[in-house]
Amino acid sequence: MDSAEYERKTAARFASFDQDGNGYIDREDFSAAAAALLAEFGTTARCDKGQALYMGAEAFWQGMAGIADVDGDQRVSREEFVTGAVKRLRDNPRRFAEIARPFLHAAFAVAAGDDGTRVTREAAGRVLRVLGAAEDRAQEAAAALDADGDGLISEEEILTAFAAYYTTPGPDTPGTPDA
Repeated sequence: MDSAEYERKTAARFASFDQDGNGYIDREDFSAAAAALLAEFGTTARCDKGQALYMGAEAFWQGMAGIADVDGDQRVSREEFVTGAVKRLRDNPRRFAEIARPFLHAAFAVAAGDDGTRVTREAAGRVLRVLGAAEDRAQEAAAALDADGDGLISEEEILTAFAAYYTTPGPDTPGTPDA
């Protein structure tokens, strides 16, 4: 992959975290993502699932800040993201997955509804859309996550795809093959 392609993909990944578009990733971006997911699935912030999602968002933020906020200003610039989060974690995608696990576990519980064991492709697409993916790309990625074609996606499949998306040069969308 050439440098321009890598920069484009990194910019897209950064933008998916920068929920408010202010040029930085900060605690509020993670809280906004949690609030948007709860609203999408009609889940209240005060219920167990809502509280778990907010706690997961805070844990994810703390993990991200711990590896990428070099200057300690409680926000991650695009440059810090590229040098910290992407380059450091590219060699160890499981480390990134572990940082994201509390948030993804709670988001999975919200999207899985009462069943709690698997997320439908439709629900996974909704999560991806709420987190910033275009509708068509979100549905495409959700379909790719459903490797066995049964319409359901496991938490481990989501975690693995999420880590690969943010820590490797490809794919362009979580769950999709390299472009």
